[in-house]
Amino acid sequence: MASDNNNEQVTVVTIGGKDSYLTSSSVYAVANNFATTKIDSSALSKLSSTQIQTQNPNPNPNPNQNSKFLTKEESRASLLVLLNKLIRTSINIRPDIPRLILHTLDNNVEEEDKLDWGSVSSFLDGLRFEDRCLTDGELYVLENSFVGLEGICAILDHSSLALAVIADGIAALSCEALGVNIKGLDKFMDSGDGLSDKDVCGVASDLKVLLVNSKLVGKVEEMNVVSKIPAVHGSLREAVRLLHAGMRGGLNSSVPSEDALGRKVSSLASSLLLLGKSSWGRGKLICELISDEGLRSNVLKMFEGSVKNLNDVYRNLDELFGVDYTSYFHEVYSLLVKVREIVAWEGGLALFVLEKIDPREKPVGVSVVSSSIQVNKKSDKKKKGKLGKGTGQIRETIMNRLKNNGDEAVDDSQTLIEWARDLFLFFSPSPSLDVFLKTLKGIVDSNESTRLPKLPKGTRDFAKEQMAIRQRAFSIIQNVFEKHGATALDTPVFEMRETLMGKYGEDSKLIYDLADQIKLNHRKLLDGMLEICGVPPEKFRTICSSIDKLDKLSFEQISIEMVETKGLTVEIAESIGKFVKKRGPPLEILSDLKQEGSPFLKKEGSTAALNDLEILFRALETSGSLHRVVFDLSLARGLDYYTGVIFEAVFKGSTQARLFRAFFLSILEAALIQKLLFEEPVQQGSNLKGLLYPRPQKTHGSLFVVRKAVRAMKTQVLVGIVGDDLPRAAELASELWRSNLKAEFMVNKKVKKLIDRAVDSNIPWMVIEGDEEKNGGVVTLKDVEKKTDKKIATGTMVEELTERLKNTS
Repeated sequence: MASDNNNEQVTVVTIGGKDSYLTSSSVYAVANNFATTKIDSSALSKLSSTQIQTQNPNPNPNPNQNSKFLTKEESRASLLVLLNKLIRTSINIRPDIPRLILHTLDNNVEEEDKLDWGSVSSFLDGLRFEDRCLTDGELYVLENSFVGLEGICAILDHSSLALAVIADGIAALSCEALGVNIKGLDKFMDSGDGLSDKDVCGVASDLKVLLVNSKLVGKVEEMNVVSKIPAVHGSLREAVRLLHAGMRGGLNSSVPSEDALGRKVSSLASSLLLLGKSSWGRGKLICELISDEGLRSNVLKMFEGSVKNLNDVYRNLDELFGVDYTSYFHEVYSLLVKVREIVAWEGGLALFVLEKIDPREKPVGVSVVSSSIQVNKKSDKKKKGKLGKGTGQIRETIMNRLKNNGDEAVDDSQTLIEWARDLFLFFSPSPSLDVFLKTLKGIVDSNESTRLPKLPKGTRDFAKEQMAIRQRAFSIIQNVFEKHGATALDTPVFEMRETLMGKYGEDSKLIYDLADQIKLNHRKLLDGMLEICGVPPEKFRTICSSIDKLDKLSFEQISIEMVETKGLTVEIAESIGKFVKKRGPPLEILSDLKQEGSPFLKKEGSTAALNDLEILFRALETSGSLHRVVFDLSLARGLDYYTGVIFEAVFKGSTQARLFRAFFLSILEAALIQKLLFEEPVQQGSNLKGLLYPRPQKTHGSLFVVRKAVRAMKTQVLVGIVGDDLPRAAELASELWRSNLKAEFMVNKKVKKLIDRAVDSNIPWMVIEGDEEKNGGVVTLKDVEKKTDKKIATGTMVEELTERLKNTS
């Protein structure tokens, strides 16, 4: 694995080592000689001490295999990715090939672009690897990495991230150069109905921030190429985000998924084409603002020449997709570079015109006029135009980098050519561009002084239609909880920062998920599993923390953490993998774990856990709820304090929903509380605090007596089973739930314990069943308040209770 050791720019990329991983930015830095590479000494020593178990002959070149050569940049990127995979795999990997790759990268060998990535043997020949034998581990990594896919994708990922940010800033400058009305951006803002495209809304919001206080926009009517900016740039943001998410894991996994990467890159290619055409359209309109006909004609001719191959590059992609992904990714990168050139021209043209409209040093008359767009001229005597707060900073930063820094005339085409060329070079990712991108991001994020509506990341507004749906959903959820005996709890809507930012267990922060499926496991079963696998007891908790990440990371990544960071052997990690991958229908997994000869039955704790789980699963089965439960041996959350069954609610799909609720009491609700508690009317003008938190009052020397008991829960019926038949209790309670009666159940060998539970919780009715009732096909129906009993047929239980509750409601 690899890490970036940097302050403002990458200087060294270290492969291997604790808690390190490879990123697209580090791959790009090495590929373009912005960073050097080294292998962590501990990682290298592991290779040196690896025992080679088997050797395979180096495969002969396939005569039908086509040679595949990459550019020097792509080849260096692919070499770094390959080096990372060799070091990360470590098993049956000798240090010879990693050292050769490191030598090639650090010495900037001229033959890098002459490496043939078409086959393993031809690649090793180019690398000058003289050993004609490979280990199983070496052959596996090379066969799955030699085509260079991920190296090119890493370059695409990093370059497209930068281009997406740059394109927004340049588009904002174009809006001012054109003087276009930007009120149309408002229609792209988040409507709060849950249907808005977040990326499109984000672009519109950022443009408004960049153009705030601009005196140059709003002079001409809205233009098509401007009104489409949020949709076009939003599409690019989405494609970039998906590719970036895929590369974060792909660079550090053993086998890349060609088709998955291909789909993400295909989406990026489509978005790049749209961006290129959109940028070219704005640039062409800006050209028409140049009043000098000869200059305008020359500039337009040069600008059109920069985009003449755009469609041809994109058209070639269709022939390569799914057939030759390496060439396909290479062509998409060529498309990105072409689009970057167009954006650079757009930026140069916008700055060229803005220097006329709003000179940075002294006011001059406007010398530009459009042949097709009316621009208001300003004389020397009038106040000069003013750029937006954000675009002004962008222009100042860029102009300070251009050779012509305002000291020379900007009236000739050669100046514009140089600006476009310099911007193209500047927009290529580099440490200096990183500084500019941080500045641009800072402008967008520092929205405090402008007070423009901008939602914090991860939050949203809810419109009235959406609120109606949410309130209905909350009502259903609340009714379900109340039906099963839950009580309400109100907590502050804000919390101490250190509490929320603290960690839950070892890794996760305090985030709660609402879902439609429950994952279930048992603490003692996990302990037994770890003991069986050979994990030392003192490492149980930290290894459980690693296991708990399996919903986010592959087991291969978890295994690396357990071995390299937490000190387990590879054999123990592999043993754990065999168990934690078990998940599925509860009774099916339970049967597998309890079969004859199972190691779990040899441990007292795990045997007890399996027996507990069997009782629970049978109860869930009789209540008709077992299909909602998954027995998952990888569930290991909260084990520092949970001692028995643990469960977690999750969605069946890939999306997770988080529910944050706060309850507020209105004056009417306060009045209702007052009436229920004290049977006194609320006087108009009463203090709300006094109503909600009444102080004890003395009447004739004694405390005020509350005349009605307050029930914290809304449970109507307690199903009590005399004995330990939990499945039977769940079965009877389920009948009541299906009839929308609020019920809960309890099992105990003593009837008094059951009755005490009902009395303490103010539950008005009980259904009691012991051996005598069960054998007779009856249950005892008990009115808790009146202390009266009546035996009724079990089949009439629901009907009897429904009628009695109706009469007492």
